Amino acid sequence: MLQVENVTMSFDGFMAVDGANLTVEKGEIVAVIGPNGAGKTTLFNLISGQLRPDSGKVRFKGEEITGLPAYEICRKGISRSFQIVNIFPRLTVFENVEVSVLSQQKRSLSLVPSIRKRTIGDTKKILSSVGLADKSDRISGLLSHGDQKLLEFAVALASRPELLILDEPTAGMSPEETQVAMELIRQLSLNLGLTILFCEHDMDLVFSISQRIMVMRHGKSIIQGDPEVVRNNQEVQEAYLGGSE
Repeated sequence: MLQVENVTMSFDGFMAVDGANLTVEKGEIVAVIGPNGAGKTTLFNLISGQLRPDSGKVRFKGEEITGLPAYEICRKGISRSFQIVNIFPRLTVFENVEVSVLSQQKRSLSLVPSIRKRTIGDTKKILSSVGLADKSDRISGLLSHGDQKLLEFAVALASRPELLILDEPTAGMSPEETQVAMELIRQLSLNLGLTILFCEHDMDLVFSISQRIMVMRHGKSIIQGDPEVVRNNQEVQEAYLGGSE
């Protein structure tokens, strides 16, 4: 579904991503891990269109999407969340998701009863899927951090993605919130058939949920494989999992 080939990106001479490679098959849950500054978020920005790579190619379902603007990539079926919560804090939970539903349908808020009914129904269904149906009338900025992250998942789902990219989905969450979020990710993959690409610092979570893992170091992808292959790789142990330098 997704193929990243030798992608590079530099900032003022600093090579943030240096020839990274990644493949994601349809229906997989794939994690990208690496130390702080390894280039994970930059890689996600290159895939989702927030940044244009200096070189290399990104293909989605066989089509090259390298350098396309983020809104075009979103409409092709890739959606993402961010490390820092990215919602409208003054809108209600329902309104945040409704805005995204309308955007996906290329519509403004409609007073036509049939369209309005469909929009409301889609919004309610998405909120239910992430466990926020009972909080739809709450002002988003007043939610707990964990619920704000769940709302961001809901906003991302409103664009009906085939590939969902999650950048540090459990950052700042309590242990209880983290377990809820990761179980939600697992269920989204199983129930909706979503393909999920994420990065996360909690190694227990990464190795428990991922089908394959790609490891980055100094902007490079050093290995991609199933969890046990990655866990037992000496270079990974030295780079990230506590082995000797």
